[in-house]
Amino acid sequence: MQVIQAGEHKLISLELDPDFVSNIAKQASFECTIEDERRVLTIDLTATGREGPLLLFDAADAGNLGWFSRCQFYVDGVTGMVLQTPMRLANRRDRAGYIQSNSVRVQLLKELPIGFRMPGRQPVTEQLVYAVFFNFLNALVDTGVGVCGGDVVKPLAGRTETVGSKN
Repeated sequence: MQVIQAGEHKLISLELDPDFVSNIAKQASFECTIEDERRVLTIDLTATGREGPLLLFDAADAGNLGWFSRCQFYVDGVTGMVLQTPMRLANRRDRAGYIQSNSVRVQLLKELPIGFRMPGRQPVTEQLVYAVFFNFLNALVDTGVGVCGGDVVKPLAGRTETVGSKN
């Protein structure tokens, strides 16, 4: 971890290890491909062998109240940011354009504002990011992750149908 200064702005630069991130994904029963970019680590995750969809649900739907009360992570449906983490989430699509229910794309941000804090006001470190990433992957498989508002990130589980005619 380094502190970078660009004019008046200070940033935390994380030095994330793609091999370590890959091992974390494997421990959480995901297959992954990783692209190490300058400012982000992009991870395409697929839960192979899983019968149902990943537990990414619409937090605003009253039918998903049971999921909402158990989840530890929430995603801003407009930006894809996983709240209070340096992660961004997106749906993955197949060749025909349909959303894959067992696959997501996660970006781990490598550059953060100097004042960025994790839950509990903890300062950011690589080890803490790895731990939160592992917990997030387990939440996608076991306890659920809520999508709050917006229409950029689509829910994969729970009540996902839209209101109105499907004709």
